[in-house]
Amino acid sequence: MGKNFSIATVSLLLLLASTNAGQVFDVKSYGAKPNGDITQALTQAWKAACAVAGSKVVISTGAYKLGLVTLLGPCKGAIEFNLQGTLQSPSDVESFKGKDAWVIFDTIDSLTVSGGGVFDGKGQRAWQKNNCAKKYNCDTLPSNIRFNFITNSIVQDITSKDSKFFHIHLLGCKNLQFQHVTITAPADSPNTDGIHIGCSSQINITNANIGTGDDCISIGDGTQDITINQVTCGPGHGISIGSLGRYENEQPVSGIRVIGSTLSNTENGVRIKTWPASPAGIASDMHFENIIMKNVANPILIDQNYCPNSQCSNESPSKVKISNVSFKDIRGTSSTQEAVKLICSKSVPCQQVVVTDIDLTYKEGGSVTSTCVNVQPTVSGKQNPPACTKKI
Repeated sequence: MGKNFSIATVSLLLLLASTNAGQVFDVKSYGAKPNGDITQALTQAWKAACAVAGSKVVISTGAYKLGLVTLLGPCKGAIEFNLQGTLQSPSDVESFKGKDAWVIFDTIDSLTVSGGGVFDGKGQRAWQKNNCAKKYNCDTLPSNIRFNFITNSIVQDITSKDSKFFHIHLLGCKNLQFQHVTITAPADSPNTDGIHIGCSSQINITNANIGTGDDCISIGDGTQDITINQVTCGPGHGISIGSLGRYENEQPVSGIRVIGSTLSNTENGVRIKTWPASPAGIASDMHFENIIMKNVANPILIDQNYCPNSQCSNESPSKVKISNVSFKDIRGTSSTQEAVKLICSKSVPCQQVVVTDIDLTYKEGGSVTSTCVNVQPTVSGKQNPPACTKKI
């Protein structure tokens, strides 16, 4: 893991060096003006830059309106999207005509997204139209940023604000690093996951500050080799693997590491969640270590009866097989007395679950408890709460 990570890091440093030395394509040269709509200017600048190896698209300081845009590769070589200003999305959902993202980066190798700027999703009006709490197959609202099939790339020093749905959505990406990314939305904004990763591998998220109305980071099916390190999460629903098992033919999840992170005032801590009555699936090799909880509900949670808004069938248990999971050195305060909940499936009980050095206290005073269902964890080190206080 360490060797692979160092090779990837060296490659990305070379990427940064190559883009810093290339030709600059400033959107102002294509007619962009602060407070104006730069959709056409950005599209033209990107097309020109994509045809030149080692190029840089620059959006300087100021606020700019931007409609839906797809920045499409493959490009001639490494390319940088340097956002120094603030991009403002249309606030009305109708502008998106059923599209699932506002800014899309698609089929690009050696991409850098940087500059310290802001993607402002203007999501307040859209949140009022979110019907996912009432409808199982709800209408999908647009994400702020979508990365489709991006490889050997880095996203750093940007902010995503008030997305209408997911803030950053990954699909089919490989060797993509996120560094010093800030994501912010109100705690009551629905489905505003910070970073959602699907069908991707070798994704590293470090030194991120995420506060949303849903999962700070969520990991979907077909995802492998993910490292989440030094992330600050809150408000939100925690850092989640899943939900898994909602659809047929989901691909396995494996190789997930969440380390050195802090969660504050979240509705969950570190969580694995699968739907009941699910098709067969696999989730394995998932590890959570050196995590600080500050007033967190459900700090440690495996939930194989995940059923938001009571919109699913509980007639049969989940068939997602969970194995090789560890929770180590997790400490802090819980806002719920039941601090550890390992609720596994009766159909495929969890296997190889290890719980080591847990020290959680109840914020209101009194003892904390731990519940185990269809799992017999291996425990060692300090156990507060005592492991499996309740066995159901």
